[in-house]
Amino acid sequence: QVQLVESGGGLVQPGGSLRLSCAASESIFSLYAMGWYRQAPGKQRELVARIMRGGGTNYAGSVKGRFTISRENAKNTVYLQMNSLKPEDTAVYFCTANTSPGSPDYWGQGTQVTVSS
Repeated sequence: QVQLVESGGGLVQPGGSLRLSCAASESIFSLYAMGWYRQAPGKQRELVARIMRGGGTNYAGSVKGRFTISRENAKNTVYLQMNSLKPEDTAVYFCTANTSPGSPDYWGQGTQVTVSS
């Protein structure tokens, strides 16, 4: 059982930046993928970004060029650097872990990101 704890959310003005962190309770080195999902009020949960065991990444079209996912295996931590934030980025962001292809096996509790002036 991998436990994931997110941090770094908060309130930021449009155009600002935030960096989310996700600390895992055990080594992430061998996990198939780590990711970030988000859920805005009244909307379905959506994949924001994912980083594979080999380092490959993919992003939702709405965040490509603005968000960057990275991992630091030595610290069992995954990051989501979010730049040029927009009000539509407002959501609860969840860290996830996959042990194999498909839906995530583990989820964090989520961290709120609010983009507003």
